[in-house]
Parts: sequence; structure tokens; C-alpha cells
Amino acid sequence: MSLLLIGLFLFLVGDGFASESTSGTSTGDASPAANTIARTDQVAEGVYALVGETGPRTPENYALNANLGFIVTDDGVVLVDSGAVYALGPLIEQAIAKVTEQPIRWVINLGSQDHRWLGNGYFADRGAEIIALARTVETQKAYTESHLRRLRQVLGDRVAGTEPLTAPEPIAADRAELELGGMAMELIWPGDAHYRGDALLWLPASGVLFAGDLVYLDRILGVWPHSAMPDWRESFQTMEALAPRVIVPGHGEPADLAKAKAETGEYLDWLVTRVQTALADWQPIDEAVTALADAPAFEHLQHFDSWHKRNVNETYLQLEAQ
Repeated sequence: MSLLLIGLFLFLVGDGFASESTSGTSTGDASPAANTIARTDQVAEGVYALVGETGPRTPENYALNANLGFIVTDDGVVLVDSGAVYALGPLIEQAIAKVTEQPIRWVINLGSQDHRWLGNGYFADRGAEIIALARTVETQKAYTESHLRRLRQVLGDRVAGTEPLTAPEPIAADRAELELGGMAMELIWPGDAHYRGDALLWLPASGVLFAGDLVYLDRILGVWPHSAMPDWRESFQTMEALAPRVIVPGHGEPADLAKAKAETGEYLDWLVTRVQTALADWQPIDEAVTALADAPAFEHLQHFDSWHKRNVNETYLQLEAQ
């Protein structure tokens, strides 16, 4: 895509990201009426979250109903996840340009779902290095075609130009200490979770953790056939041991560890322990789903009514198979 076309594209769509704020809250209107794609929140010095919607994927949000992030260093910007499509790249670039003139030099992929990595190509075309664990890349490749097929159904022509580009030299280790632009960080596989091979990015100096899809806040998490139960629960406990000051979740508002425990950790505990009890009592799956339909501690979370019973059903199937 030429620079002229990118400029025309940005002129036509306007600023797809809400205004940046250094207080942890946006100065832009992030309501659906504002047609924003993500909001820029500063969570520590030089560390920012791009907070996406928690509703459905749409052509208007370029399938970004998740969070990304970026870290400003003296030598360039580290982008944490790249969005689902090539066409989102200019909008991410524009949002970062409101904060710094530094170029995006590195892209770290934390997961295998489309919004974590299928936008890599835009940034690689501009010279950015793509970084990911080998476990993550393996799962990315396994789901590429199904994710692209679903994106075409939702986005239509906005998928144009999107090609699956994984990290060319994936990291074989499960924990990797990185120093990018003079800033120390650690890429960690805590165990499988929403997808197998999901990773965390830990910034020890600031106490910020980019948790990817290990943590859902404000909306209920989704247990899918590709998820790993009870591993996800154990992976959360590994993450918890880091004692982060701020967590940038895969979905929802950045928050502290207490909120992450209340809305993700305790829900995972609830699912595993209640379903294990149902299995121990030889309760059939339909009876278990009905009996566990109420979970008052989590009913405030977005999508509870449509996802909770499905989560119980899938957790049952996975634990029964073990």
C-alpha cells in the first residue's frame, strides 16, 4: 500500500482511536456513538494500553474487540500485538504518533487469536521485527485459515492485504528475557490458557503486565474447544505470582491484580471446582449445565447470559476427557 493511499485512507476514516491520556483515563469519547476503535491509556511511564471495545467484532472496529499496547523506548516503540488485519495498521500507527515520534521497531505477539498477530505484515513492511515464542507461533499456524475465513465473513474487503506473517525466528524457550531499546522485559509462557501457547509480557521495572487473553476483565472469559482447562486456572496462578501492579488484560479495562483475581481467577476456580464436583457425582452434562447456570458473583460481567452456560459445558467436556 503506497503512502499516498494510506494518507487518503486516514483522511476518509478520520482518527479511529480516541485521544490519549496520561492519567489512565481517556480524554476521548470511547462510546459506540463516537465510532472509536481503541482508547490510549498511559499505565506507567512510557507504557500504554490501547483499549478496544468489549462488544462484537464489526467492520467499523476492524475486528478489534480486544486490547493492544505499546512501550516507548529511547530507540523506538515496542508494539504489543498488532491487530487482526493489515488495514488497521495505519490507525495503530496514528495513535502511537500522538504520543511519540519514535518509529515502531518491534512487535511482540502474545497469542494466537487473530487480533494478536494477523496485522503483523503492516509493521514488518515498515521494518519492524516480529517477536514471539515458538509455542505461540505453532498455534498461530494451526488456526490461520479458520481465523482468516471468519475475518472475511465479518470484515469483507477490509481483510484485503492481510497475509499470515509469524515471527521468523520464534523463541524456543518458555521464558525469554528481552532488552529492547534499553528496556528490560520478559516474555513468559505461563501454561496454556484461552489458546495453547498464549504468553505474557512482564515489565518488572514498572510492574506492568500485558496479560493477553489469559485475563478478561469487565466481560466474561470464553472457554472454547481450543482452550485448555484446567490449565488456564493454573496459568493464572503462575501469572499471579508475579504480583503485577497493573494488568493490561486481553479484554476490558486495565486494572490491578485484585480485580483480575475477582473476574478471571475466581471464575476459573469456580468453573473447575464446580464441574469437578459434578463429574465426581456422575452428573450428566445437561444436568450439570442446568445446575450451574447461576453464578451470582460473575453475573455482572458482559456476555454472562450468553457465554456462561457454554463455558460450563465446554469445561465439563474437557475435564471429562482427562
